[in-house]
Amino acid sequence: MSEHCHCGQDHDHHGNHPANRYEEAFSKFNLQLNDEQVNAATERLVSEKKAQYDTPEVKRQLLGAVELTTLKVTDSQESVLRFVEKVNAFADAHPDLPHLATVCVYPNFAKIVAESLEADKVEVACVSGGFPSSQTFLEVKTIETALAVNDGATEIDMVLSVGAFLSGDYETCADEVSEIKAACSGRPLKVILETGALQTALNIKKAAILSIYAGADFIKTSTGKIEPAATPQAAYVMCQTIREYEKLTGTKIGFKAAGGISSIDDALTYYTIVREMLGEEYIKAGLFRIGTSRLANLLVSDILGEENKPF
Repeated sequence: MSEHCHCGQDHDHHGNHPANRYEEAFSKFNLQLNDEQVNAATERLVSEKKAQYDTPEVKRQLLGAVELTTLKVTDSQESVLRFVEKVNAFADAHPDLPHLATVCVYPNFAKIVAESLEADKVEVACVSGGFPSSQTFLEVKTIETALAVNDGATEIDMVLSVGAFLSGDYETCADEVSEIKAACSGRPLKVILETGALQTALNIKKAAILSIYAGADFIKTSTGKIEPAATPQAAYVMCQTIREYEKLTGTKIGFKAAGGISSIDDALTYYTIVREMLGEEYIKAGLFRIGTSRLANLLVSDILGEENKPF
């Protein structure tokens, strides 16, 4: 881990037993997790609380949380430019509606997005670091990140090295997060846990802790490239980790749900979990995001009361 992590310590003075520092971090959190209990707690929370958030105000907040995403093998300079022009046109046509949070693209499109995006306060997010598998050299990951930032990316989404994590190689995982965070040059870093590959609540929580302590500004569920993608249970565990971390340090870490979120009902589920576990201030501070390519049109149609497909 580097000086960019959130634990407030100089890692050069952590001693010669790097494994101990991760166990020390884990020991500060509740790791008594049972998958069945997590499932039950999540279902109870959503069933009891979600209905109250099915309101016009919440749907406007959801629209403002959307990271409008195109991550297709067929993306091109022309298709991404058309994508951005739709965002610009929407902002011009509906100045009374919340702006989107970001436009999220592959790193080679950072420049065209940065140069053509005119919608006020919409960030340029790029997936980086060997997305979606994270299976490449660290040097490639950091250079790709630095190039994206140099081309205008204002936020970076990276994928945790899940294979290394599942092998217990926490040092590699944490060092990669720290190095990529350094390459962000101060821009926010979202670490994708790929929760479907982690499989258990305990693994999700440990991966979240590791990512946060190594420098993540947000933790994100999924790439959307493997199944299962985002799940309410994963979101519950991740928000639990964020809440415990804030109690320990006073620092708020963001949460991003991504992967398979294609309906307003899905979005309301994640909103309910964040709102109930972390509070509305997280949402108002822009610390709740939804990565999606489909949801934005549904939200706009619902808010306007008529079918509308601006994106």
